[in-house]
Amino acid sequence: MYCYEYPHAAVTTDCVVFGFDGWRLRVLLVERGIEPFKGWHALPGGFVRMEESVDDCARRELREETGLTVEWLRQFHTFGSVGRDPRERVITVAYLGLVKLANVTGGDDAASAAWHAMDELPRLAFDHSEIVAAAVASMRQDIHFHPIGFDLLPREFTLAQLQRLYEAVLGVEFDRRNFDRKILKLGLVTPVDGRLSRGQGGRPAAVYRFDEARYREFKQAGFRLEF
Repeated sequence: MYCYEYPHAAVTTDCVVFGFDGWRLRVLLVERGIEPFKGWHALPGGFVRMEESVDDCARRELREETGLTVEWLRQFHTFGSVGRDPRERVITVAYLGLVKLANVTGGDDAASAAWHAMDELPRLAFDHSEIVAAAVASMRQDIHFHPIGFDLLPREFTLAQLQRLYEAVLGVEFDRRNFDRKILKLGLVTPVDGRLSRGQGGRPAAVYRFDEARYREFKQAGFRLEF
């Protein structure tokens, strides 16, 4: 019914999806199969279709380019610097996702898809290095208020594995006893009866699971975890 006289910017979505391999954070990247930046690595993403929401676009592009479906995916920032895309004026809505590591396969206009260690990232196309850095900063805020280990760790884990996750995200080292005491005080994890895992130095370590009911309470009400 209406025709606007001013030019329209295109809108895309880009997804920063993190996984954890037990020692290091990893981010999901695709190799671009088309120009611009053909052969470069980039975040999974693409242009929003006229008939879909930006949320639907993010999930569709992620699925088409990597074969991955992510349950925990949220918007965390919008990037709209002039000239960020050489094709045209493009504004992108960036999403942050957390998943347990899974096999991925390149599809659509992505030549390949793979998990890359955060401390060994390849050269990234567009302004995707800036987007990844912003996602890390956002996740470092999240980890104080939301128990994100539920989305990144296997179903059963040791407290040492949980500590390594927090250290990988925050880029710091914690005192082991202090960390264990604070986590157990929260009541967020429960021991798995009769299960032991080989710990540091070969010593057996107790195995835990997240208390899902308690976890949902924290997700709804929020909490603040300080060390």
